[in-house]
Amino acid sequence: MLLCSLFTALFATGALAKGQPRVPMPRGALSADELANIAVFKAASPAVVNITALGMQRDLFSLDVQQVPRGTGTGFFWDDSGHIVTNFHVIQNASAAQVTLANQSTYKAQLVGAFPDRDLAVLKIDVPQARLTVLPLGTSRDLQVGQKVYAIGNPFGLDQTLTTGIVSALNREIESVTRRSIRDVIQTDAAINPGNSGGPLLDSAGRLIGVNTAIYSPSGSSAGIGFAIPVDEVNRIVPRLIRDGRFVRPALGISAGPPTMRQALNLPKGVALVAVTPGGPAERAGLRPFTRGRDGAIVAGDVLTAINDQPVNDLDDMLNALERLQPGDKVQLTLWRAGSTRKLSVTLGTSSD
Repeated sequence: MLLCSLFTALFATGALAKGQPRVPMPRGALSADELANIAVFKAASPAVVNITALGMQRDLFSLDVQQVPRGTGTGFFWDDSGHIVTNFHVIQNASAAQVTLANQSTYKAQLVGAFPDRDLAVLKIDVPQARLTVLPLGTSRDLQVGQKVYAIGNPFGLDQTLTTGIVSALNREIESVTRRSIRDVIQTDAAINPGNSGGPLLDSAGRLIGVNTAIYSPSGSSAGIGFAIPVDEVNRIVPRLIRDGRFVRPALGISAGPPTMRQALNLPKGVALVAVTPGGPAERAGLRPFTRGRDGAIVAGDVLTAINDQPVNDLDDMLNALERLQPGDKVQLTLWRAGSTRKLSVTLGTSSD
């Protein structure tokens, strides 16, 4: 009744006379949370870029070949040399890539290096330093569930957008385009839609804490579950891609048996060796693979169970441990053979060993 009386009075006084503009209602100051959101976006958005992957297409009638867009994604400046980090799957199978900055200027990008096992790639553009904004680097090892996070990207090809959420879970595992497991992934409920891939995940201080890489959704749109590669992993891989143009994984010079082999032979958790590279690190150190004798019986070989006292349960564990090392590093291996355990030191080679 009170509301009806108010409107009746307004009409009677002509305050809402037909055809007259309404007077805006003043609002109070923005909340602290709103101000924080605005500040993070203003500071970080100039560092975020739109990436258009290009492919070759031949015209049906003229047979002319031209580059056409294949898809879009997001990236961000890593340093003041024009290096840009994004997801590998954003530029996968592209013949070229084009980068559009926040001010809508466009540049041709050069692929510096990629590591598909971790869905990471580095591009480079020649751009004046005055147009470069680099995100401050955070850490992911000390993240806690419940922390506020921000995702900036270009969903569905739209210009930069900001979504907010929290760290929903830690130590998740997703699959890369090479079917390798990406571990210690950050899960967030900040909306990560198609086109956000490769964009930064930021903490409330505006620091980079991850690279948005995937959503879990049957429809392909945001369903409240997004994933980001932790920045500690990114900071380990990206400098090596910039330096070497590829991620060189140190090697032991071994071939691993299938998981079913461990079950069939009742072996402990680890990597069962089925071959060693002649002259490689493993052979020089005296590692021995499983073989068959002349009578067809299996001759026991080595099972790698730990590297530098860190347990190795399977091949993925071994590769993850090696990726944190460099060729030439000396490591201690724990080996099991026919019920006995021993340790020995091995100098790591390169993947060509």
